[in-house]
Amino acid sequence: MAKQELRNRKLNAPLGVFSQATKIEAQGSLVFVSGLTSRDADGNVVGVGDVKKQTETILENMQIILKDGGGSLEDVTKVTVYIRDMKDFDAIHEVRRRYFKPPLPASTMVEVSMLVSPELLIEIEAIAVIPR
Repeated sequence: MAKQELRNRKLNAPLGVFSQATKIEAQGSLVFVSGLTSRDADGNVVGVGDVKKQTETILENMQIILKDGGGSLEDVTKVTVYIRDMKDFDAIHEVRRRYFKPPLPASTMVEVSMLVSPELLIEIEAIAVIPR
């Protein structure tokens, strides 16, 4: 799969760990990862009050599910991130920097008033293109 990060100098550079757009030329499978929250295998919230730990847990879990589909975080082309407080932007991107390498996925981040449980600070969904 050829994944290319698109950046145009006429537009502002992304403020975080993502690209303006991602171009994919591939034959393979699309994997749509539902919104993941910071939970262990028993459904317990991991990292209550700690957005970095919650982000880390989500991305670790995302790696597990992508591996089941034959892929990895390198195959992620788009993420949508729902957060409870936009003030956590920098902390979240500090963690993302450890998991995502160029070419970076496209990304949308939205602040929401509530997630499925009040202890949850972040939820991430993804689209991956896994080559044949």
